[in-house]
Amino acid sequence: MAERASERLLRLLGMVAYLDGRSGVPIEVVAEQFGVSAEQVMSDIDTLWVTGTPGYFPYDLIDFDADSYEQGVVRLTESRGLTRPLRLGTREAVALVAALRAMQSALAPGLDPERAAVLASVLDKLTAATGDAAAAVDVQLALDGAPQVVAALGAALQRRRRLRIRYVDASDVTTERDVDPLRLVTGDERSYLLAWCLRAGGERMFRVDRVVEAHVLDEPVQEHLVERGAEEFRPDPRGELVTLHLRSRGRWVAESTPVEAVRNHGDGSFEVDLRVTQPAWLRHLVLQVAEDVVEAHPARVAAEVARSARAALAAYGPLAGPGTQPGDLGADLVPDAQVPGQPG
Repeated sequence: MAERASERLLRLLGMVAYLDGRSGVPIEVVAEQFGVSAEQVMSDIDTLWVTGTPGYFPYDLIDFDADSYEQGVVRLTESRGLTRPLRLGTREAVALVAALRAMQSALAPGLDPERAAVLASVLDKLTAATGDAAAAVDVQLALDGAPQVVAALGAALQRRRRLRIRYVDASDVTTERDVDPLRLVTGDERSYLLAWCLRAGGERMFRVDRVVEAHVLDEPVQEHLVERGAEEFRPDPRGELVTLHLRSRGRWVAESTPVEAVRNHGDGSFEVDLRVTQPAWLRHLVLQVAEDVVEAHPARVAAEVARSARAALAAYGPLAGPGTQPGDLGADLVPDAQVPGQPG
């Protein structure tokens, strides 16, 4: 899965703070600490080695002990001030207070006592340090789901009870399943329930707005071993590999969609590899970025999307506008010979 630049930046800064003051840490230990491979740690260290403060002369750069590094041990010798205590301005502190209060409002019921206590402690200390400015902050994080569903999720998390839910997936298929709720996860646009699904026998992420019904059962949740990073969506490795060649304007696809690889081209265009288990999701994605699609592999993907687009346009009938033909929409996704219904 391709990594966002913001995620790597946070890890790079975290590595400097983690390594500062330690006499030397084996690469494998650093990798385990940050949940990445040893190869990724070495790539990160190579990047940090040529990073520093303005001027960017050798004495301005972050530095490591080369002899230790050759023996598989990372020892930071110069952090260039990146480990100095963070000083927050009033606006930054208020924004952080707002974010923490939102987390406490939405996520606290699903946190274990230790994490809930840490969250409360940090919020209290930051609120006190911010002073009067924090008193005006009132945040409530609204979950994007039916009120009765959201209430049931919160009650199940707080009482540690099993849930029975009816869920509609991306292919518009409705299933009923029993789950042990673990915690609520909020993203940039959506809210998710991370739960152990008894039907699947593993952890699953359920979009809250796709949960049609939720009922709290009397049965208590069981303890489940959940992998690190379970909150992050990972496509099924058994899914079909699809490659999209996109113009530069479609860069948001690589930033916001779980992709396996990104390959940049000299003209600014790029390719992304995706694992697809839900064709309906792929059709929706390609329709969103249709104007920037250069090519799709396998070719039938573009043909299916074009057919779906024409069917949608045909459904509008006269509302589609004068002179518009059902075959117009999506016709430039693939060559004419590859679009069903077009003359070869």
